[in-house]
This record gives sequence, structure tokens and C-alpha cells, in this order.
Amino acid sequence: MNKIIKKTQLSDDVYQMEIEAPLIAEERKAGQFILLLIDLEHGERIPLTIAGADTEKGTITIIFQAVGDSTKLIAQKEEGEFIESLLGPLGTPTHIQKYDKPVVCVGGGIGVAPLTPIVQAFKEAGNEVISIIGARNKDLLILEKEIRKYSDEVIICTDDGSYGRKDLVTAPLKELCESDNVPAEVVAIGPPVMMKFCALTTKPYNVYTTVSLNTIMIDGTGMCGGCRVTVGDETKFVCIDGPEFDGHLVDFDNMMNRLNTYKDQEDHVCNIGLDNKGAK
Repeated sequence: MNKIIKKTQLSDDVYQMEIEAPLIAEERKAGQFILLLIDLEHGERIPLTIAGADTEKGTITIIFQAVGDSTKLIAQKEEGEFIESLLGPLGTPTHIQKYDKPVVCVGGGIGVAPLTPIVQAFKEAGNEVISIIGARNKDLLILEKEIRKYSDEVIICTDDGSYGRKDLVTAPLKELCESDNVPAEVVAIGPPVMMKFCALTTKPYNVYTTVSLNTIMIDGTGMCGGCRVTVGDETKFVCIDGPEFDGHLVDFDNMMNRLNTYKDQEDHVCNIGLDNKGAK
């Protein structure tokens, strides 16, 4: 059992929780994740990136969007209550190194949460870090303050122009790739379609691009095969081989098709929930 120390609502459906987990806090590195279980008997395992850790307090920070039954149950938890089970840190940490040219970190929507510790790690390694963060509108933008803390430059894009540039994140990314100071590496985290087009944007300029994938995941140990993706000519498992891969090699179309595998069942469950609400 892991105690919830602090809970903050970042936007309509997005929550941040600081959870007591001293062993995970001690071992975690940028890019790694946990598996969270809200109900030992009936719950499902949910992979969530570790957005931060405080070794002195023995806590980790997670950020999640309440979109399904399980994440909505987590969102109902309050400070002082407990999470049934946390497993981690899992996954391969982000490869951090010092470059002579900038590292560009691109985050879209909730993807800014897993991006934040990576921005911090690259900056602490002595890199020039340029961050591009985007959302549909200003109200959905998260962690701007934290991103600015570890970035030399921050470019903000919103779909509706309510804050920053009215643009997709790929527009300033392309500008940076065409500049005299071409990035040494790009890290892109967000919706699959965003990561796909970030990779397509950087490919003509031969800028190495890392993406962090969030696929269907069950056991987190590589045994179930639910999280498999095609990277180049190989089958990889996001839980143990990732979650980060070379974005130029990921078969995003195949991955997105697999993410829709249970869409009919998910819609059915949601409709049952709506019917039950109407019956009350």
C-alpha cells in the first residue's frame, strides 16, 4: 500500500499525485515508468511514467488523465488514502549524454508529463535544451513552469492560438531543423500521431529522434506480448525494450491500429456506464 501525499488537479481531466514510494524514488531514472493497480481483486494494471521523484521525502510523482474507468477511480482518491499496488521502476531509462548542439524536447498534451524529467536530465548533463510544448488550448497546457525551469528556450503552441503560437509543434521543430544550429537529438512524447509527424519532420534532416511509446500493456514484463511494436524489421516490447525507440524506425500506423484493438469493447463499457447513469 502506497500513501497519497499530495493531489493536484492540473486541468479538467488531468491530475498530479505525489505518492509515498521510497524504494522506487531511490532507483528511478528519467524515462522509466510504474505499473499501478487501484484494486487488487478487480483492477487493471496501468502504466504511468514517473514524472518526478523526491528521494528525501521518499515520494514519486505521477500525472495522469482520467479517461477510463480505472484512471477515473484513481482520480477519486484523496490525500491520505492509499494506492493498492505500485510496481517499478520499469522500462529502459532515457539515454542521456552531453552534446555540442541543442537537444530539442517536444511534448504534446499529457505527453509533457513524461517529457519533464527528460528535459531536466538533459539540462543537468550540460546541454542546451530547447522545449516545444503544445496543447489544444491554453487551459489544457500543463507543467509550463517546470519545463521553463530546465530549458534555455521554450516555444508554446496551441491549436486555437489561445496561448503562444497558433501552430502544431511540428512547425517550430522544422524551423529548428532548418536553422544554422541543427539539433543533435529530438525527443518527442505525446499522442502517437504527433510523434509520427515529429519523426517525419526530422527524418529529411537526419536528426536522431527518440519517441516514448504508450501501448496496451498488461504485465509489464514482456510475457503477455500486448505491448509489441514493430521497430525497423524487428518486434520489440515497449515494457522491457522501451518505452523509448528510434522514431524513424517505429511503424506508427501498425501501432495505432493495435491501440484500437479493443475500441468496440471500450465503447460498449462506456455506453453501459451512461445507460446506468440515466437509470438512476
